[in-house]
Amino acid sequence: MKGVPLLPDTASTFAQQVDLLFWFLTAVTVFFTLLIAGLVLYFAYRYRRGSPASRAGAKETDLRLEIGWSLIPLTVGLIVFVWATKLYADVYGPPPDNALEIFVIGKQWMWHLQHPNGIRENNELHIPAGRPVKLTMISQDVIHSFFVPAFRIKRDVLPGKYNVVWFTPTKPGKYHLFCAEYCGTQHSRMIGWVYVMEPAEYEKWLASGGEARPGAIASGAGTMAGVSTASLVQAGEQLYKQLRCNACHGATDGQRGPTHYGLFGKKVKLRDGTAVVADEAYIRESILRPLAKVVDGYEPIMPSYEGLLNEERTLQLVAYIKSLKKPVQTAEVRP
Repeated sequence: MKGVPLLPDTASTFAQQVDLLFWFLTAVTVFFTLLIAGLVLYFAYRYRRGSPASRAGAKETDLRLEIGWSLIPLTVGLIVFVWATKLYADVYGPPPDNALEIFVIGKQWMWHLQHPNGIRENNELHIPAGRPVKLTMISQDVIHSFFVPAFRIKRDVLPGKYNVVWFTPTKPGKYHLFCAEYCGTQHSRMIGWVYVMEPAEYEKWLASGGEARPGAIASGAGTMAGVSTASLVQAGEQLYKQLRCNACHGATDGQRGPTHYGLFGKKVKLRDGTAVVADEAYIRESILRPLAKVVDGYEPIMPSYEGLLNEERTLQLVAYIKSLKKPVQTAEVRP
């Protein structure tokens, strides 16, 4: 029916896969519903009271029939299970290495999004077509859910925990962004738009500082403000120095604190004998609740920044610490 689409746009690589599984489930459901309903009606009519149909040779049990109606649903169920599990693992698994990482903060009642180069958006997200996009998300208050129907992605956004989802947009256009979790009295206003742009147009949008809107660049309209904000890493570096984190965390391990250089992705040994990989969640927890996981060989003396930093500033610190690479060791040249 024109004007009443059965499904949203198909605008990501996952969308077609999700739709295929959906239609398979629909087809199986319709087939068995019609089959069973037809048999029920047929036998109800054929063997109704007073019917001349012969009832001779009727069996109380039939092993072949019982095996059949057990194996067929089991096989279909296993196919759906394996198919759905693989699709789930693809959607929520690790993104490709070349994915464009964007940070998302959900708060009552808006979506705040921050690009690595410092561009910030509220209830809008601009991304290029054809490139994988990784969203690292957290909530500032209650549980939200990031939902873009055209991409067939939905991911809960939780307070105190980073969640990740990724996708590859395939078709330029403007798509609805919703919060799919009831988060308060103005939950219905927590909506926005995702703009999928041609790569060249996206680069122009980045160069404009994110002020120009799709279509405005080509026409010369829009506000060409330039990049006026510091990148996420630069803002994190400034905050890192302002908080004097470098007083304890130098380029190498010190007496007061371990180094942050080369930390991201490294396995860290803790005082209780366990180990943890230094990912975004670990770094965030170590900033806000440093006594939760104390590094082996160090005293629990670091102060907590919980309540002193909002999620945006915490993300800046995490981004800066992630960017710190281990200094290259140069061999000493002796005369």
